[in-house]
Amino acid sequence: MEPHIAFPLLIALIGVALAFDFLNGLHDAANSIATIVSTRVLKPQYAVAWAAFFNFIAFLFFGLHVAETVGKGIVDASIIDPPVIFGALMGAIAWNLITWALGIPSSSSHALIGGLLGAGTAKAGLSAVVWTGVFKTSAAIVLSPAVGLLLALLLVLIVSWIFRRFTPQGADRVFRKLQLVSASLYSLGHGGNDAQKTMGIIAVLLYSQGMLEGGFHVPFWVVISCQAAMGLGTLLGGWKIVHTMGSKITRLTPAQGFCAETGGAITLFMATHLGVPVSTTHTITGSIVGVGASRRLSAVRWNVASNIVVAWVITLPAAALIGAGFYELTRLF
Repeated sequence: MEPHIAFPLLIALIGVALAFDFLNGLHDAANSIATIVSTRVLKPQYAVAWAAFFNFIAFLFFGLHVAETVGKGIVDASIIDPPVIFGALMGAIAWNLITWALGIPSSSSHALIGGLLGAGTAKAGLSAVVWTGVFKTSAAIVLSPAVGLLLALLLVLIVSWIFRRFTPQGADRVFRKLQLVSASLYSLGHGGNDAQKTMGIIAVLLYSQGMLEGGFHVPFWVVISCQAAMGLGTLLGGWKIVHTMGSKITRLTPAQGFCAETGGAITLFMATHLGVPVSTTHTITGSIVGVGASRRLSAVRWNVASNIVVAWVITLPAAALIGAGFYELTRLF
């Protein structure tokens, strides 16, 4: 076990983790509210409050399987120490700030996992990597948007058949109400999957300091702190990314917004139940592309979608390099 650090430093490091969680909520606010804003069901300020509330209460509905995967399923928990945690968090925060400034909806989740892999391998080499967890997470990079796309496409077909006798105005009225439900479900899924990643980081930090009795677990105060930090970040929103997600990929009607959010929510619920740390950004983007493609392929702005895919591909290695760099910096002091 690594030597313990001073208590004030431990508190500061937990503060950095919560800062990442706050930025995650800020960066990923678009995931929860882009469709409901672009369809004008809710004004932006009401939409972020709606999403923030459901982000916060997500802990009431899900277990902590994702937190356990991040805490001990990506990098061997026995080699994790405060410098590794610091490197992981700074790698993720730096990459989040870069993509947020550019308005690119990259993955906060994979930035954190990339940072953890970079800092962990900088300390102990590739032997520190838990390959089963990494492969599971890497597979989810491809599968979560694909599943979101297919579910959204299927929902569009089902909804079109059920509401075939409705006038466009009548269907619009129904789905403006239903979108409140689908946005709530998506925000629950977002809060359930994303906040748990920071819970896992804080829990493994406490574990490395011998502060968890009875083996690795996530204390309740960590759960509440992470959900609150993410909810607060969501409340403040990330408007540049909202614009990209809500209108640049494709134009949405309330019915299509409902299908995109519901398809994304189902994907996140399944992933969280299985303990897979997926990207909520990837998932909702896949769902939005699915509903856009259901009209015609040209309805999707593929150049915007392809730019987002490029950001997905480079996020993990970029955050890993930054995380390794910050780990090495800690060795100078």
